Amino acid sequence: MPAPIARRTGRPLSFDRDAALVSAMHLFWRHGYEATSVADLTRAMGITPPSLYAAFGDKRRLFLEAVHRYLGGIDAVERSIADAPSAHDAARDLLVAAVLGDTGTDTPPGCLLASSLVTSSTEAEAVREALAAIRRGIEAALRARIERDIREGLLPSGSDAEMLAGHVFAVVQGMSTLAKDGAGRSKLMGIADAAMAGWPKAPDARPTHASP
Repeated sequence: MPAPIARRTGRPLSFDRDAALVSAMHLFWRHGYEATSVADLTRAMGITPPSLYAAFGDKRRLFLEAVHRYLGGIDAVERSIADAPSAHDAARDLLVAAVLGDTGTDTPPGCLLASSLVTSSTEAEAVREALAAIRRGIEAALRARIERDIREGLLPSGSDAEMLAGHVFAVVQGMSTLAKDGAGRSKLMGIADAAMAGWPKAPDARPTHASP
């Protein structure tokens, strides 16, 4: 997981930093990391290149801060998974959040992370690795939550935690692609429902007795 983004100190900023970050996030979201230039960013953010570097460090650090903003904080995502009533709830929450994020009315279609995974340059490859680390961290949190449910008897003992967590994230990435191709919210929600329909059922702790 990437280190927290450090903010530079110095003269007060002459622009709304958070609004500029949101503008950058939407631009990265629409075009991906590599296809978004510093000139594109400064134009969308309404600032000069020196202001961008002073406030955010560089394009890579700006992008990673935008990703943190997009996710609402990596730690918060992982904590919500751990605190969910069950692994089933955690998985469904992730899928529903993905559907809502992929189909927002005032945001680009698809997922910011998935939109930025295609890279070719050395710099962009470093960003791809950072994104992959974020995804692995969230997937590991879901896998740990599933393993906990297995230990506590909420899922069958033979359940494959790695497969279940991987399946959720495969569906998340697939829905992002479909959203960018024009799929609507109702279709993606149906896909999320279908994915959860195959979730292992909780063992029935009460034995079934034949009626006399």
